Amino acid sequence: MPIPMRLKELIRLIRSCKTAAEERAAVNRECALIRTTFKEEDNEFRCRNVANDMNNSTQFIVGLALCTLGSICSPEMSRDLANEVEKLLKSANAYIKKKAALCATRMVHKVPELSEIFIPVTRSLLNEKNHGVLLTAVALITEICTVKPDTMPHFRRWTPQLIRLLKNLIMAGYAPDHDVSGISDPFLQIRILNLLRILGKEDQECSEAMNDILAQVATNTESSHNAGNAVLYQTVQCIMDIKAESGLRVLAVNIMGRFLLNSDKNIRYVALKTLQRTISIDSTAVQRHRNTIIDCLKDHDISIRKRAMELSFALINESNVKGMMKELLDFLNRADHEFKPYATLRIFQATVKYAPDKKWQLDTILQMLKGGGSYVNDEVVASSIHAISEARDLYAYITQQLYFALFAEITKQPLAQVAIWSIGEYGDLLLAGAVQEGSHKITEDEVLDLLQSVLHDSVTSFITRAFTINALMKLSTRYPKFAGRIKEIVARYADSVDLEVQQRSVEYLALFKNYDSLRPGLLERMPCISKNDKTESTMTADATSNDTIPIAAVSTGGQASDLLDLLGDGLPPMEPLQPQNSSTTTSDVLLGGTNNPSVGGNALLDLLGSSEDSVMQPITTNPSPPKIAPLNVYDRHGLKIDFDFEKATNNPNNVIQMILNATNSTAFPFTDFVFQAAVPKSFQLQILAPSGAVIPANNSGSITQVLKVSNPNKQNIRMRIKISFNVNGNTVQDQGEINNFPVECN
Repeated sequence: MPIPMRLKELIRLIRSCKTAAEERAAVNRECALIRTTFKEEDNEFRCRNVANDMNNSTQFIVGLALCTLGSICSPEMSRDLANEVEKLLKSANAYIKKKAALCATRMVHKVPELSEIFIPVTRSLLNEKNHGVLLTAVALITEICTVKPDTMPHFRRWTPQLIRLLKNLIMAGYAPDHDVSGISDPFLQIRILNLLRILGKEDQECSEAMNDILAQVATNTESSHNAGNAVLYQTVQCIMDIKAESGLRVLAVNIMGRFLLNSDKNIRYVALKTLQRTISIDSTAVQRHRNTIIDCLKDHDISIRKRAMELSFALINESNVKGMMKELLDFLNRADHEFKPYATLRIFQATVKYAPDKKWQLDTILQMLKGGGSYVNDEVVASSIHAISEARDLYAYITQQLYFALFAEITKQPLAQVAIWSIGEYGDLLLAGAVQEGSHKITEDEVLDLLQSVLHDSVTSFITRAFTINALMKLSTRYPKFAGRIKEIVARYADSVDLEVQQRSVEYLALFKNYDSLRPGLLERMPCISKNDKTESTMTADATSNDTIPIAAVSTGGQASDLLDLLGDGLPPMEPLQPQNSSTTTSDVLLGGTNNPSVGGNALLDLLGSSEDSVMQPITTNPSPPKIAPLNVYDRHGLKIDFDFEKATNNPNNVIQMILNATNSTAFPFTDFVFQAAVPKSFQLQILAPSGAVIPANNSGSITQVLKVSNPNKQNIRMRIKISFNVNGNTVQDQGEINNFPVECN
């Protein structure tokens, strides 16, 4: 390390410079050396020099030393100099007290056990008249309560004193030293309100003592300037977090309602975000501002539209579902592309939970498919098909509606897939259905022409083509006179470049050629599709009122790179969930909702043309899969994550399905929850979308997420995980490795 330059030498060096550029270079070199010296933990000069300066007779040198110590102190330095800082907290000089309190706050943050040294002196700091000392004293107490929650019962006894301080501030007249836009020291008011919020949380007695002063702040604070709005916002935060009276909560929600009418976009955004957290506490009060929230869907600012959309979905209930859905469908038609995957998912969830009747549900799903375009997730497509299969009395009606919708727009792939599936299943009812007003009688030729145009369209995806080939085969039994034309259409795709379409076409041609007598039975109408509860839970689980699900298309991006750094070179990042062209979700629908053949192995060979003399075999029942005990994989920071396992017996790729269940035992909700995982290259990992992004507090709810791991070599599974979430305004990140999976998973 270079020898430190004395001040006189530095001055002499600067004076000897001939140009301004040389002066800047000399100063920059010295500044870089100072920064490097501060970064070295074993610097012998650091602790000694700071301690000497703290005893200087000049208050500004002492203040500078305290600021330096707070910024650069290591845990060892904090322990060595904590008593010196505690002595300065008792100084008669208000300036030194203020700086010492700030330094003590930094020390407590780095070394929580030092709180015991500073707690005795904090009471006297609250009796000071100097606002700077009061501000730093409240900041110190807040930090102690945050890092050492067991000290809160001690500080709760000081609630009356804090209330008096706050009351003096709001009742005081004009004070030029502390006035900001007509608000007396808003910085100190906000600090006190934040501390009261922490102390009143989960404490009934303390909360009751605060009710009156919070009502006074809420009613007496002027909201025409940002200073007043900041105080009101912190007041609302305090009211919503403590055990406040219902009338006080209504007052807080009304303040946020006024914020929504403010011309400042930042204030409107804050109001929407706060109301989203509030709706789980007092839904009725938030519902009063429903029209204002809906108006925010038309805002020019994209971030406000996003928050308004999330809050609007949280407002839906049985009584307002029709009106809300009309507004949200109108929003969907003009929404930004990045909003549509989330919006279509939530619209479908709302129709499942709150639909007044089946016809309204199907009409709404149809409008959602039209408005969502190509941004509708595969899970929503599969669940829409399931919803249609349940409406036995409406098969003809919804199939006809889907037919005309597809006729008008064949480029929207999710709409095309649902419509084509319905036409294939209920094509006979499509022709027999009542003619709708403004439409005409549909003929078989028109139906086949429409499906053929879908096959020929350049934007049609391979999955949609597979849907269409399957629907044409179904129609060969519904329209027997047109079986020859259907066979010709299917034959054109026997050499398709897509293996899925090619395989279906070849199998169906073999069915036409060798087993035409079996075709009506094999292609009869499907029964109502049964849901897989575990996988469906990732799509249909009720989103909490605090939901902040990411609305952009799912991608690994920078997060995958970060995870690669975490996992090392030997482990690839997780596979992203693809929004379109994923055959995993739709293949079950195309093949009848199950992977188990309805006939024996020889019959399947006959269907493919491999054996002409084989005999049908009786149906065999697969043994039930072994039960695998659940595994707790994470339990820190109040977050508990358990894995449940499912594994099929007939499983050539040895795929194990893991159902993640995350709960929160703390008193604060966890928001923006993200779970990432990666496995070694010998495995394959697929992670489906989570059921939400918010884990409610006090184990009152959970988030579920499905992971699928393919283990063809039957090795012991190893997995690295990375977890992040926000709690109380702080971001928590953690990582680890799981290598104790049950043997049955291999």
